[in-house]
This record gives sequence, structure tokens and C-alpha cells, in this order.
Amino acid sequence: MAFVTQHQIQKFREDGFLVLEHFFTAEECDSMRNQIQKIVAEMEVPPHCRTEFSTKEDEQLQAQGSSDYFLTSGDKIRFFFEKGVLDEKGNFLIPKEKSVSKIGHALHAYDPVFKQITHSSKVQELGRKLGLERPVVVQSMYIFKQPGIGGEVTPHQDATFLHTEPLGRVLGFWIALEDATQENGCLWFIPGSHTSGITRRMVRAPSGTSTCVEFVGSEPGYDDSQFIPLPISKGGLILIHGEVVHKSELNSSESSRHVFTFHVMEAKGTSWSKENWLQPTPELPFPSLYT
Repeated sequence: MAFVTQHQIQKFREDGFLVLEHFFTAEECDSMRNQIQKIVAEMEVPPHCRTEFSTKEDEQLQAQGSSDYFLTSGDKIRFFFEKGVLDEKGNFLIPKEKSVSKIGHALHAYDPVFKQITHSSKVQELGRKLGLERPVVVQSMYIFKQPGIGGEVTPHQDATFLHTEPLGRVLGFWIALEDATQENGCLWFIPGSHTSGITRRMVRAPSGTSTCVEFVGSEPGYDDSQFIPLPISKGGLILIHGEVVHKSELNSSESSRHVFTFHVMEAKGTSWSKENWLQPTPELPFPSLYT
């Protein structure tokens, strides 16, 4: 078990992120990769649901915003695709296992392998070390970052999409299931950028509008030189503060960069915004991280 020191927790508070190498074993990583292979092999995607995933704002609004498929994926296991992998009829142009961008957003609740990892004793212990009293799991995603086509993720703050009152209550757990390098699209962060709030929110649009979500505010231009890369080896965990600015580049390499990531909210004294795209449902209230 990776032992987390008070010094590391202090560093997390200062930087807004923390790298914990070898937090999970190679076996745990392989069990997640094997499980996702099975899920993709059995994937049946209705053509009208073949939503391409994008983080560029206009494409995001157009592809996800008009898509009930995205908006209602919070309590399901659903598939989102890279750009250019489907023809105009929604048929795959490349093997389907190489076409998936991500799978979300409830693997932690409905898949036994991912559920076990999310609630593993070392994750729970880390939560307690961080002082989380009533942490709940709000979403999870498996991200593929496919070789050659794994798209860039533009600079953002997770709290843009997962808003709480007060801020500072959302925490990402980002697990590298294979080595993440500068070549295959590791994460980049601006250290200390989690202390000045957020500038942009993605909110549910009023019913009757053409898109289901819209952006309020705007993302400032960030200076590329402020970002530092965080390569990490297989099994490593990066803790991500909800307001820290981070990004990843296009994967131009020959190797994929598989990741399992989930977000936790400290529920004590916190309200989850009713305007967030993701909402707890009667079928899936946010489950407690502690079991």
C-alpha cells in the first residue's frame, strides 16, 4: 500500500495535485483493462447514440448538448467516440475497440471490477488521510486516449462541470493503467492554480432550448509555459483538486494511454448544483466512498 505522508498532503494543498507512483499494482491495472475489453466487445451502440466526444466548447455543445445520451449517462455505462471514427450513417470506419474515446459515467456503481477499485481500502484510507468526512462518488470514466487519434483535452477545471457550493469539495482520482508519457498524452498542470475559483460553468440549459447544456463565463487564455507535465507509470495515481487547471495533449504516439478516473465530493456541508449536467437519480444516489 502506498503510504501517504503529511508532507505529501501539504504539497497537494499547495499545488492542487499530487502524484502517487505505484498506488495500484500491475495486477489491479490489468484487471481493469481486461474488464473494459469485455465491456467493449459486448458494446451495442444504437446509431443515433453514437455521440462523438469533444472538449472544444462549440463541438461539446453541439455533440453533447443536444444529446440526451450524454445527459442521462450519469447512472449508466455508456460509450463516447473519437472524432472521425464513424461515417455519416454512424458505422465504424475502424475497429470499434480502437474507436472509443471514453466510457462513463457509472462504472464505479455497476461494474464489479471498477466498483472494487473505487472503494478499495487504500482509496478509503487516502480519503481519511485527506480529512474527507462524508465523501461520495459522483462519476467515473474509463479514458482510452487511442494511439494517433486520442484527442487533446483543452485546459479546464473539473469544477466547471461538477459545481458545488462551496467550491473546493470535488476531488479527482486519476489512475494510469499504462505508462502515461509526454508522447502519449500525459496530464499537464498549472501548480497552485486551484486557489482563485472558477471562470466558467457548464450548466443545464432551460428546457425548450436547442442544446441541453450551455457554458456560462469563459475559459481565460492560459500561458503554455505555466504548465508542467506529469508523466506517471502504470499503477500511479494523480489526485486532482476540483479547481486546478490541467490539460492533456493529442496522443500522437503508437501506444494508447488507458486511464480509470473517478470524482469524489465531500458531502458534509456541501450542496451539489442543480444546474450540473450530472445529477444523482433515484436509481443511483451518489454512493458513499466509505463502505
